[in-house]
Amino acid sequence: MESIHCNSFAKPNFSLNQSLRRKHLSVLDRRDDPSRQRRTFSAVRTSNLSVTSAAASTDVSTSTRNASIGNRNPKDAAIMTTGMERVGKSSAALEQLDIERGVCIPFRKYSPETVRSKVLESRGSVVSLASRGVEIVWNLGLYWSTLVYDFLVGRDEEVVPFRARQLRNLLCNLGPSFIKAGQVLANRPDIIREDYMNELCILQDDVPPFPNEVAFKIIEEELGQPLESLFSKISSQTIAAASLGQVYRATLRATGEDVAIKVQRPQIEPIIYRDLFLFRTLASFLNGFSLQKLGCNAELIVDEFGEKLLEELDYTLEARNIEDFLENFKDDPTVKIPGVYKNLCGPRVLVMEWIDGIRCTDPQAIKDAGLDLNGFLTVGVSAALRQLLEFGLFHGDPHPGNIFAMQDGRIAYVDFGNVAVLSQQNKQILIDAVVHAVNEDYGEMANDFTRLGFLAKGTDVSPIVPALEAIWQNSAGKGLADFNFRSVTGQFNKLVYDFPIRIPERFSLVIRSLLTQEGICFTLKPDFKFLEVAYPYVAKRLLTDPNPALRERLIQVLFKDGNFQWKRLENLISLAKENVGQMSSNPALRVKRVESKLDLTDTIKDGARLFLLDEGIRRKLILALTEDSKLHVEELVDVYKLVEEEVDIPTLAMQVVQGSIFPICHSYCPYLPNVFRDFVLSWSNSVLSDR
Repeated sequence: MESIHCNSFAKPNFSLNQSLRRKHLSVLDRRDDPSRQRRTFSAVRTSNLSVTSAAASTDVSTSTRNASIGNRNPKDAAIMTTGMERVGKSSAALEQLDIERGVCIPFRKYSPETVRSKVLESRGSVVSLASRGVEIVWNLGLYWSTLVYDFLVGRDEEVVPFRARQLRNLLCNLGPSFIKAGQVLANRPDIIREDYMNELCILQDDVPPFPNEVAFKIIEEELGQPLESLFSKISSQTIAAASLGQVYRATLRATGEDVAIKVQRPQIEPIIYRDLFLFRTLASFLNGFSLQKLGCNAELIVDEFGEKLLEELDYTLEARNIEDFLENFKDDPTVKIPGVYKNLCGPRVLVMEWIDGIRCTDPQAIKDAGLDLNGFLTVGVSAALRQLLEFGLFHGDPHPGNIFAMQDGRIAYVDFGNVAVLSQQNKQILIDAVVHAVNEDYGEMANDFTRLGFLAKGTDVSPIVPALEAIWQNSAGKGLADFNFRSVTGQFNKLVYDFPIRIPERFSLVIRSLLTQEGICFTLKPDFKFLEVAYPYVAKRLLTDPNPALRERLIQVLFKDGNFQWKRLENLISLAKENVGQMSSNPALRVKRVESKLDLTDTIKDGARLFLLDEGIRRKLILALTEDSKLHVEELVDVYKLVEEEVDIPTLAMQVVQGSIFPICHSYCPYLPNVFRDFVLSWSNSVLSDR
């Protein structure tokens, strides 16, 4: 770790009792933790509520509006009607986003009306808007004219690399809003072609830092105390500088702990609001084109971008993101999340625990620290998959500067301004898509895209089905050795370019997150097989998660065309055991050991209940045991051999006897004759059908 030069302070007095200004925080569906229910809304209920309220509120709002307008003069009524129509239109766009996400957000930091009022309330706003508008239109128009000229002279393809670099430099010169917009475009194949995306992927928001004096003044304003009363020393140079803020290293005077201080750039909020207003104004002229190509209007895309950008501007929201990650990984000995000092945080300042780690793109440094590369990569992939599939809250910007290897083998994350949320509804649809892919049901896969917001409702998915089938079979056919997300994404980008597909902002972050982390894996170990870690994790989660929705998906995976897939069950158990083995014997993990056995006890209990209570499942399972005119004892023995070391058979048998699984003498006794009858009928039908 490189040394830093620090400014030392002599004053010893210390007090953390200051009053910080707080803003209303957006309410997001962070996860399904009951302790956070005050901030969580049921995905299904929210979706139904949003749809019904959108339909039902039309008559109510119309009658209310007419009643109000009836008491006004015609001129005022016309103005009010126009204003309400504008509000209703933008509200409908945001409501559409809520329905797609499966969440309800009662307090928004972003809305077109808020942006408009913020921009127009300041003095000289018209002049500022006009000046900035001319600057944007002139620069973008000039760039567009060069593209048109290239096309007319027939050299548009040969100059693509040069024009792509030109676009990247142009966005950098236009300021932080455009830098952020470029980073978003780098993950949006539905908007920009792949060769331009590749250039924008290297777009960095590293910019020259602003003066220390300005940064220190902002810290004092936010925390309400002199800098020297809070910190005994602070670095004289920034540790990192980006388009929205910069970071210092400091030491708390009270405890001597090292911390990272993130400070927002001065006067950046008015600049962001102004640019968002201009973005949306320009987007209104592109709605027709966007509807034709993407199935949604351009203003909706700006609204997605604006919401995420304003969230990044509020550091109190980032502090809450850190708390959520700490809660999610509190029992995970493989992941390090820095603590946050909420009493030292405000909208423009964030103070968090300093992380001493090794950059995750330096394989030699990791080896020199005595860490095993394979072990560390396994930890990283598992942590990423937990964020995506288990918590529904994941790091949206896991580039090499935000991920570190700890000396004890843990993976550490920093910078939680850009996180994304997947509701329970979205997670279930994603799992549905995986199940449909496993079962090769490409028609339902296409419908999943509609449910996730990639396709507009009512879109004919039949032309897309063959393309999805070709992508999946081509990728799956390569096997684990050659499979990688970048090749699949490249094929999907072509599909997006050919069909009216819009990639919702949260899923563009999912794609970006997976690609970035896969890239880190390949940097550390070029022959690393991402799916060799991902598959076992997914198998374990599918087998052991008690969530009823996942239990249902497990049944869908185990049955294909009504037939029980014995080999698939064996593969799932083998992969799940592999995941447990990878984590429990991980040589990079020097902290508390993780579970060493695959616990299928609850899964077996649930299966027993389902076997007794669900007649359809019972008959399918009995048919699986008796098909082809024989008892499939061999398959049962193979499954038993896989789980005999993982499940405490005597204890489980005792629970059966004692009735903890199903009280035979009471509730379930009536079902036993049905089980015996179904077994005999299935066996006799199987035998007679071959005569």
